[in-house]
Amino acid sequence: MLPMPSAQQLRYLVTLAELRHFGRAARACAVTQSTLSAGILALERQMDVRLLDRDVGKKVVFTPLGDKVVVRARAALEALQGVLDVAVASREPMSGLLRLGVIPTIGPFVMPALVRRLPEAYPQLRLSLNEDMTHNVMEKLAAGRLDLVLLAMPCDCADSETLPLWRDPFLLVMPRGHALARLPEVPVRSIAHERMILLEDGHCLREQTLALCRQARSWGQPEDEAECTVSSLYTMVEMVAAGMGLALLPRLAVDSPLLAGQDLVVRPVTGAQAWRTIGLAWRPRSPRTADFQTIAPFFVPDSITDTNLAGK
Repeated sequence: MLPMPSAQQLRYLVTLAELRHFGRAARACAVTQSTLSAGILALERQMDVRLLDRDVGKKVVFTPLGDKVVVRARAALEALQGVLDVAVASREPMSGLLRLGVIPTIGPFVMPALVRRLPEAYPQLRLSLNEDMTHNVMEKLAAGRLDLVLLAMPCDCADSETLPLWRDPFLLVMPRGHALARLPEVPVRSIAHERMILLEDGHCLREQTLALCRQARSWGQPEDEAECTVSSLYTMVEMVAAGMGLALLPRLAVDSPLLAGQDLVVRPVTGAQAWRTIGLAWRPRSPRTADFQTIAPFFVPDSITDTNLAGK
């Protein structure tokens, strides 16, 4: 009988599959690169299979079998995490470590208040934060490396339980002298010919903006002009202020000091489903579900009044 893989070996394998880089995977697992490599090599020898294609140079490429093993390894780690979750849930409610993932277009505008308010209400609860793009935090959630994720929907979270919290409208941001700034509201078809500034690939806000742009362009014949791509909302605002294009920003960001000092105009967009839904996601049937539902109101900023989104 083949020896069973250890949880550590499976974690090395799954983390490498997520990050596709030995050095970054080793840092994520808090081990040296040689330790991670040796652990995966030992796993291959135990099972007498090749999980990695080592004939492609420095790239991390999994064999077809390796890809299948990663899927099973992720499920096994999730099951093991479920064992720990049961133990945690059996202790005093609202205690212990809570590993929270959050996406970059939400974190800066929600986390400062959360990390002050939550410990005051539940001093036995220890919060660990991980900010990353949606795909990455959802993979970490599935692998048992996170307990709870604060994210924007719609997103690919069908394998998780979700709790919608509030609706976050998109607002069009433009220089004060722009022609559309004269309008109190901007019909979505009016942005069909505009050059839009987008976040880089991987940000859900990019896909949500593109969806609105596609809807706008269905109204007419837009110019074939490439959008600008940036890595953060702060850079996006600077590019708009410099006249490089327009941007769609969530109200959560607009209501922050993000636009301070910039001569910009903000207008609501009409004629489209111009919003995202902010919500929480966790692993199905988690024994900590009651805890997550209890702390959900702490994620909602004080400025939000309409939180009746259950089931939407």
